[in-house]
Amino acid sequence: MTHQFVFHEVTPDRWGDLERLFEAPGGPKHCWCMVWRSMDRGASRTDSRAKKAALESRVREGIPVGILGYVDGEPVAWCSIAPRATYRDLGDKDDPADDSSNVWSLVCFFVSRKLRRQGVTRRLIAAAVERARAKGATVVEAYPVDPDSPSYRFMGFVSSFEAAGFREVGTAGTRRHVMRLTL
Repeated sequence: MTHQFVFHEVTPDRWGDLERLFEAPGGPKHCWCMVWRSMDRGASRTDSRAKKAALESRVREGIPVGILGYVDGEPVAWCSIAPRATYRDLGDKDDPADDSSNVWSLVCFFVSRKLRRQGVTRRLIAAAVERARAKGATVVEAYPVDPDSPSYRFMGFVSSFEAAGFREVGTAGTRRHVMRLTL
């Protein structure tokens, strides 16, 4: 079945949609996509309410956090895409030729269970790259894993990024590949 997707940046007026998607059955309400983002000093990284509040604060402050995918007006997918400087250390690889302020990182995906295994991640990658380009990015960097990886699968798979034109430039830790697309 082919679905018509529409993608929108998460802004304060779309916070309720993100909240509804994350809090739905199977949603990432335990992490609130804060694994790679800094939190206020003293905030508990294990408290999902603190993580939710931290992400909401970023959205309310106008800090880019990602995009939502909609089908028939309902939020069904999420992708974290934001300037690399808004994340903690991702194990990325600086290229001296890049202006690091124009590097955006694509770090996380969530797709509603009913739409998995239908190519939604590839659509999210394309929409995220276009959003980053529209915001002035010159490079998009991602940190996917191999399909047999026991962890970090929420960061996507190498093959999806290869299909989107990304090239591997190194590794981050023992499982994550660092992949880049120059815009």
